[in-house]
Amino acid sequence: QVQLVETGGGLVQAGGSLRLSCAASGGGFSNYAIGWFRQAPGKTREAVGRIHSYWRSGEKTVYVHSVKDRFTISRDMAKNTVYLQMNNVKPEDTAVYSCAADAGTCSGYGCFDPLIYDFWGKGTQVTVSS
Repeated sequence: QVQLVETGGGLVQAGGSLRLSCAASGGGFSNYAIGWFRQAPGKTREAVGRIHSYWRSGEKTVYVHSVKDRFTISRDMAKNTVYLQMNNVKPEDTAVYSCAADAGTCSGYGCFDPLIYDFWGKGTQVTVSS
């Protein structure tokens, strides 16, 4: 079983940057794909992106359109940590951001389905002021 803890949230001005961390413990970190999700007040949870490693394919990242070219997901295996670098943030990026671990594989938009993820962190609040 994997335990996930998100840190790095806070208040940032529009156009600024913030880096979130998702620290994993419990073993087997390299065997999991990690997804980032967010939930704004009164809205349903939505995917942000995912990082995964498949045999012969290497490590890859996928993002939803609204954050592509602004957000970057990376992984430090030595630290058992996945990062979400958020650049040029917008007020609509305000939400609670959570990371989740998936032991399986996915393709296309299926990678953004929260139901496929097995373990979740509690989230960290990001607030973007205009």
